Amino acid sequence: MFAITAARIDHDDPLSGLEAGERPDPEPPEGWTTVQVRAAALNRHDLWSLRGVGLPEERLPMVLGCDAAGIDEDGQEVVVHAVIGDPDAGGGDETRDPRRSLLSEVHPGTLAQRVAVPRRNLVPKPAELSFEEAACLPTAWLTAYRMLFARAGLEPGSTVLIQGAGGGVSSALIRMAAAVGHRVYATSRDEGKRDRALQLGAYGAVAPGERLPEKADVVFDSVGEATWGHSLRALRPGGRIVTCGATSGDAPKAELNRMFFLQLSAVGSTMGSRDELRRLAEFCARTGVRPEIDRVLPLDSAREGFAAMERGELFGKIVFQV
Repeated sequence: MFAITAARIDHDDPLSGLEAGERPDPEPPEGWTTVQVRAAALNRHDLWSLRGVGLPEERLPMVLGCDAAGIDEDGQEVVVHAVIGDPDAGGGDETRDPRRSLLSEVHPGTLAQRVAVPRRNLVPKPAELSFEEAACLPTAWLTAYRMLFARAGLEPGSTVLIQGAGGGVSSALIRMAAAVGHRVYATSRDEGKRDRALQLGAYGAVAPGERLPEKADVVFDSVGEATWGHSLRALRPGGRIVTCGATSGDAPKAELNRMFFLQLSAVGSTMGSRDELRRLAEFCARTGVRPEIDRVLPLDSAREGFAAMERGELFGKIVFQV
């Protein structure tokens, strides 16, 4: 089968390890099945893998990719849940299994014509969603869904700040938060991306670090060290930061005096469960909310998509047709 693989690790030049070509067809073990991939989405996780984060050299070559939608062995249209773990170890939630992994870390990923996954990892694809739209859901959109609906503790009509508009998680948060009636502010260094955030439903968009016209009930932060101070200052007393990543570094100044005096809280969030993925797909089908797709490319043009992500020249998701 044709696939996109990480063949080498290079922290400074990750794309040098990217290869396209033939790989063996997957041979699913007992309890697993295969999916014929119709569309697969790119994530920053794939770039980190090429830098060796979560993917040691002894596992190379590794088929990249976490997200996919396609056809299962019974001919059903499905979305692939990317978390490989034991739900019993996490009280019914694979993301709480300390030994969990994502597709492309231990097991070959989705940037291929076929992918093998546990049968329990398949979620029905609503007919209302295209394969390209459904392929955007399992990582970035699922992460945003859990942050917004399970971890933020928001009431209708709340005010939120979303750091770093333009990425997959941030654009998903803007779409969903606006759709359910929150007043959404977003930040970006790029004026064009701030304009796009407004088009997605944001109430306001500002440069990073700029003071908001009002305090936020919740700040969603996936940037980390570079935005942490601003996130704290943007919160009203009793507010909350929900964080799902630290792409700019994970050692920000804690500002404990501000935290305890204003009774702020910080909550971590990672991915989402299979059931949350099913509900997310239904949410999109019922509400008409759709992922923001930056571009759709054939799988054999994957390098173009990876290069655009590395340069930050995207807004929303890059999707590959298989």
